Amino acid sequence: MQLDRLFNPKTIAVVGASDRQESVGHALMENLLENDYRGVVYPVNVKHESVHSVRAYKSVKDIDDKIDLVIIATPAATVPGIVRECGEIKAGGAVIISAGFSEAGEDGQALGAEITRLAREYRIKVMGPNCLGFIRPKLKLNASFAADMALPGKIAFISQSGALCTAILDWSIKNNVGFSHFVSVGEMLDIGFHDLIDYFGYDKEVESILIYMESLKEARKFMSAARAFSRTKPIIVLKVGRTGEGARAAKSHTGGLAGNDAVFDAAFERAGIVRVDTTVSLFHTAKALAMQPRPRGNRLAVITNAGGPGVIATDALVYSGGALAKLQKGTVAKLDKFLPAAWSHGNPVDILGDADAAKYKKTLEIALSDAGLDAVLVILTPQAMTDPSAVARAIAAVKNDTGKTILASWMGGHNVEEGRRILERGNIPVYRQPEDAIRSFMSICDYAKNLGILYETPATIPHAFKPKTKSVRKLVEAVIAAGRDTLTEAEAKEMLAHYGIPVVGNAIAASATEAAECASALGYPVAMKILSPDIIHKTDVGGVRLNVNSPAEASAAFADIMAAAKKSGKNADLRGVFIEPMIKKRYELLIGCKKDPIFGPAIVFGMGGLAVEVFRDTKVGLPPLNMSLSRRLIEGTKIYKLLKGYRGMPGVDIASIQFLLYKFAYLLADFPEIAELDINPFAVDEHGGVVLDAKVILDKAVADKKIKPYSHLVISPYPKEYMADFTMKNGLKTHIRPIRPEDAPAWIELVKTLSAETQRHRFFGPLGDITPALVQRYTQIDYDREIAMIAETADRKKNMIGVVRLMASPEGETAEFATAIGDPWQGFGLGSKFVPYIVTVAKSRDIKKLWCKFLADNKIMIHILEKNDFNIKLKGKMGTAERKP
Repeated sequence: MQLDRLFNPKTIAVVGASDRQESVGHALMENLLENDYRGVVYPVNVKHESVHSVRAYKSVKDIDDKIDLVIIATPAATVPGIVRECGEIKAGGAVIISAGFSEAGEDGQALGAEITRLAREYRIKVMGPNCLGFIRPKLKLNASFAADMALPGKIAFISQSGALCTAILDWSIKNNVGFSHFVSVGEMLDIGFHDLIDYFGYDKEVESILIYMESLKEARKFMSAARAFSRTKPIIVLKVGRTGEGARAAKSHTGGLAGNDAVFDAAFERAGIVRVDTTVSLFHTAKALAMQPRPRGNRLAVITNAGGPGVIATDALVYSGGALAKLQKGTVAKLDKFLPAAWSHGNPVDILGDADAAKYKKTLEIALSDAGLDAVLVILTPQAMTDPSAVARAIAAVKNDTGKTILASWMGGHNVEEGRRILERGNIPVYRQPEDAIRSFMSICDYAKNLGILYETPATIPHAFKPKTKSVRKLVEAVIAAGRDTLTEAEAKEMLAHYGIPVVGNAIAASATEAAECASALGYPVAMKILSPDIIHKTDVGGVRLNVNSPAEASAAFADIMAAAKKSGKNADLRGVFIEPMIKKRYELLIGCKKDPIFGPAIVFGMGGLAVEVFRDTKVGLPPLNMSLSRRLIEGTKIYKLLKGYRGMPGVDIASIQFLLYKFAYLLADFPEIAELDINPFAVDEHGGVVLDAKVILDKAVADKKIKPYSHLVISPYPKEYMADFTMKNGLKTHIRPIRPEDAPAWIELVKTLSAETQRHRFFGPLGDITPALVQRYTQIDYDREIAMIAETADRKKNMIGVVRLMASPEGETAEFATAIGDPWQGFGLGSKFVPYIVTVAKSRDIKKLWCKFLADNKIMIHILEKNDFNIKLKGKMGTAERKP
């Protein structure tokens, strides 16, 4: 991969190397030369013949060797020229330590832009600027100016703050935390989070990825990379800038944009990322995920030899959203047989202060056998009759074949240190305080929950949904042509109606007489509102009348509304009065969208009405949504308890609200021009729901501009543009389309039709058991980097009969493809259709090279590849083929 030479260099040039002890160039050379790094280091300094008694060069171009890594520590103004030289000598990569770029105003930003341009031109990977560098403990390589060498381990740590790196490095050494990579990324002009996630995702040395994040660039690439690897390697993020003050501090520090914190939460959930609040939690969570199985739920049992810590753990657990497990009767009976009569007889399981190692061990074994819990926290406080080390050995020796999570808290100092070491050697994560253990437990619960969002197989959409996209396009273009960015309420509701979102019948009156006529036709009582693209908050100007009950009241209301609007001082474009029947339903909801500057459209759902700002009962999600994700959005609010029915009150049709959110998300995906869209309130009860008020504001920045479909989203939606029909040689009509998560059952049935020989040709051996993880891998994909096109029969059965899959490299320039056709449908031309079809798909995605590998005895595949102009190479039992799309 592109970053291999940068992170595994055999030759390093240090531009700005120095003998001056207080300089960065001196620290870099000292770290490289004094840590037993086995590569060759070349100092570069225009003023000196040697540095650290090593011959120095005037330029990297003067070095007669192939340079893998160039470290730059010179004034900012000199850096673009050095990067150009790095490109000219085809260096593997560069790390820019120097500051003075985005944070230094327009001149620094111009220098940064030039570095980015040169990196693209010469295809050289650049880390920084304004960074600490990186450390590779396995190679004994300290390519930074940090004073210490990190310990070796399996954690890849990425930080936007160099100063924080040094503090964490010191903490990690004292706490025996090791790293595979320790990376300071600085301003990320070229190498970003997504590049590193992709690289570490493929690196077998790395078991988890930890990130300290202040701001985020290229959010879509970040989401794609995280979604690709969080399934197999936990990605844990400490994102700072939660508050307005914190966000401003982050911007001033990095020259980036911190963004809306709730939207970051939503993005991390969709990407399977764990978010933590403190630097210590960052490593505690990584430790727990590395040592223990993920919990299936949040039900925890606490075993303790002191009541107080058990209560502390319980409070922390419940406050954090966890659940104290209720012990089954059989569990309590088993504990009664050997614990003292005064034990707590419940959870927390207080086994009293004189508990020895044997009691701890047996209690844990019994707790693990209880089907009503998902994890156990074992707490020890040092008491005169307690041997912390012996208890630790007993706990570590417990055979845990239940798949449940075990955590420990050995409270105290010197007396329990050996016990902590024993537990960690036994893969039991141990914490100094119960609260730390609980935080770690809830973080790994979040990881399991977020993976559920990533893995889920949503139900089929319950109703036909055919939005009138062309009608909405015409409406949006008309508003833009009129020089407006705000739709009237009538236009907003027309837009929603075109996407199947329920609105009530309405009318627009231009006079008092028309108002009376329209109100009578609609039926009393009615609501009347000023209609103006310039007045968004109608009640603020006296532009609303409710419960109008007669023609006379309607005429009077029209006059009052128009007069109030004219007196508002807004000099607004008044287009009459908007009239609707009054609707009364039990609940009022908010369904809205605001375009986030980092993640694009963000959907907000929750309690609506006038008190929305008071209660703030909302949950944020990112489009696109399916029915299952819509359900999770609803369940994330407090009002959900009322919506599903509460204390004898009937529940609403939750499925219809799910479908509404699904359609709302598609509207946002189809129209990047939408900057804000508020449905508030959406009135709903057990008889259905309807939009009572709606506002739409367009994004002037994208008006009249051609935008690649869905490029404004950070999660690629279902790519409808690749659908096609095909009639096979036997006359069977098929439909070709991208795979969906809900295709999982059909995919399983297809796999069952693959003979041993077909499996050998597709997977180069038997596929084995069809596990849930395998099904998820092949049916739940990120459409940005992978496309699986299925062929299904065009009849009612819709049998899946074949799949062709395109998998792009992280850089997106090359892609591998593979095909599988069920045995009953082989020989009828589907394979000959699939290959040119996937070539076309690759071309539409700007893939530069398309390739595949196959068994040399697969004569049919070789024939199809030859027909499609692939360059074929055979070597032994395997073959490869490639071509430009």
